[in-house]
Amino acid sequence: MDTNTILYIAVAVIVGLILGVVISKSLGKSKASKIISEAQSESKTILKQAKSDAESLKKDKILQAKEKFIELKAEHEKVILSRDKKMAEAEKRIRDKESQISNELSKAKKSNQSLEDKIKDYDFRLEFVEKKKDELEKAHRSQIKQLEVISGLSAEEAKEQLVESLKEEAKTDAMAFVQDRVEEAKLTAQQEAKKIIINTIQRIGTEEAIDNCVSVFNIESDDVKGRIIGREGRNIRAIEAATGVEIIVDDTPEAIILSCFDSVRREIARLSLHKLVTDGRIHPARIEEIVRKTRKQIEQEIIEVGKRTVIDLGIHGLHPELIKMVGRMKYRSSYGQNLLQHSREVAKLCGVMAAELGLNPKLAKRAGLLHDIGKVPDAEADVETPHAILGMKWAEKHGEKPEVCNAIGAHHDEIEMTTLLSPIIQVCDAISGARPGARRQVLDSYIQRLKDLEAVAFGFNGVKKAYAIQAGRELRVIVESEKVSDDKAASLSFEISQKIQTDMTYPGQVKVTVIRETRAVNIAK
Repeated sequence: MDTNTILYIAVAVIVGLILGVVISKSLGKSKASKIISEAQSESKTILKQAKSDAESLKKDKILQAKEKFIELKAEHEKVILSRDKKMAEAEKRIRDKESQISNELSKAKKSNQSLEDKIKDYDFRLEFVEKKKDELEKAHRSQIKQLEVISGLSAEEAKEQLVESLKEEAKTDAMAFVQDRVEEAKLTAQQEAKKIIINTIQRIGTEEAIDNCVSVFNIESDDVKGRIIGREGRNIRAIEAATGVEIIVDDTPEAIILSCFDSVRREIARLSLHKLVTDGRIHPARIEEIVRKTRKQIEQEIIEVGKRTVIDLGIHGLHPELIKMVGRMKYRSSYGQNLLQHSREVAKLCGVMAAELGLNPKLAKRAGLLHDIGKVPDAEADVETPHAILGMKWAEKHGEKPEVCNAIGAHHDEIEMTTLLSPIIQVCDAISGARPGARRQVLDSYIQRLKDLEAVAFGFNGVKKAYAIQAGRELRVIVESEKVSDDKAASLSFEISQKIQTDMTYPGQVKVTVIRETRAVNIAK
């Protein structure tokens, strides 16, 4: 029995005794004895019930203990089975290793035996070769003695005579070779001289192209290059997409190169990069915002430049669109000469000449300033229309006088001159362009040739990118590795070179390099 049952019985007995004492005092002995007997019988019933409950509780506890023992026994058996299984697997691995080692040992024994056999065979062959070598030397000495007896000369004397005859023959052949080379040099001297001149011109062309098509953005340290490139190149791609400028990040210390034919776009890219690097926040969304603000700033600056120019020249009543075109001349060069400076110079020359001839100097300045507005890039302009005709059409569209329009359109003899103002514009344009140091090279035709070279490459399937470099002396073509195999890349280089050779006119020679690259990129997170 548990403690609660015993306490319960004890309490019941004590209560019964107390009740018996109390009742015996208050009642008579007969009644008291009756009540005591009833209490005793009830206490016996309680004791009997308590014993029964205790036995039942004891059986339950024993049953629970048996179940717990069976459960622990089953778990123990599982652990033992798992250990036995692991031991069996370990024994199997050990047996496999032993079997593998025995196989390797047998193979090694066989290999050693084969090596020993080969060594023995080699020794035998080496001995045979030595014997043959001795026999050949004896036969060679015997033949030399026989030849000396027949010729009446020793071996050394025969060698000297042979060397002398070879020297004379070599001198004769050398003289003939030199004579042929001299004759050939005389025939090709002029052609080689032309090649040297052409190569020199091409090198100069490269320098001038760099001056006019490339800007250098200076940075404080090379660490900034990584931030400009961004993760997987996303920042540099965003800048190129937003500005239309090619950004070249190479080993040049503390510098990034911006390359574009449009100087306005190049200036927007340069200022945007400066703002991004200064701010420090460089990501695609920020890049688009900065480029948008910089473009507005440049457009406003273009208008301000145009206004200052017309005020400096004393020109009034010019249409806002024409003022904007005048401002854009600041970012345009013509044959290496800044277009705005050239137009200002022509305007001043026209004013002086018109005053000397008794014509209207203000009208002459107006025509001189606007004579090259057709060279300013415009998305809607027809690129095949001469710039003089294009400028005349724009002037007519924006309400300029017929004399000014005719002077603009006729300064390169595209149309007939109808006023005295037209030849003045033509003459002053020639004076400004012909003075020493004004112009350096025909940049437009040079750029067009580069564009034509790249266009030829894009005419073939699988070409991803094409770049004309080295002043047009090399065309570098990048192809898609999925579409063009290595063998196809070689044939593609030949086909492009043949296409250039038949369809284009160019100085010197053009090297065509086809690059096929395969990249595998994964990111560790």
